[in-house]
Amino acid sequence: MDILVTPQQGHRGRLSVFGETHDCALGRAGVSGDKREGDGATPIGRFALREIRYRTDRLTLPNTAIAAAPIGPHDGWCDDAADPAYNRAVVMPYGASAEIMWRDDGLYDLLVTLGHNDAPPVAGRGSAIFLHCASLDVDGRLGPTEGCVALPRDTLLALAPRLTADMMIEIRSD
Repeated sequence: MDILVTPQQGHRGRLSVFGETHDCALGRAGVSGDKREGDGATPIGRFALREIRYRTDRLTLPNTAIAAAPIGPHDGWCDDAADPAYNRAVVMPYGASAEIMWRDDGLYDLLVTLGHNDAPPVAGRGSAIFLHCASLDVDGRLGPTEGCVALPRDTLLALAPRLTADMMIEIRSD
């Protein structure tokens, strides 16, 4: 069984898995078959679920079949296309541009790293594509991501124990 993501309008989409459908957020630029670093688009394609990362100070991770690792205050993810660690986990502070994983806003309290542009990474083709916790806009709707797929925290927490390492996430254009 795979996870299916279909765009709706703008940065909004639908995520279907286990016979359930959930509203999800996509990149601020929608979806793209030609993902580029910083373009704000969610990449179209089929990607493995690599690992779960989570904040132990904010939640208890339920048992899961996917490898899991806690996020610590010095965890980062390199987004500098010219750096050898591009699209890889790094220790902060880092000498090149890197996203801080230990966030105050809760977006990375729980996330699944997706196998986008990682075997091996190609410079400039996009980094840090995750399935993570969603932000809410001023009207309480799911806010856009920088290129990831995002679900409400409680929804992602409920799905996490049912995910398996052999599952794929398919992000479609229609």
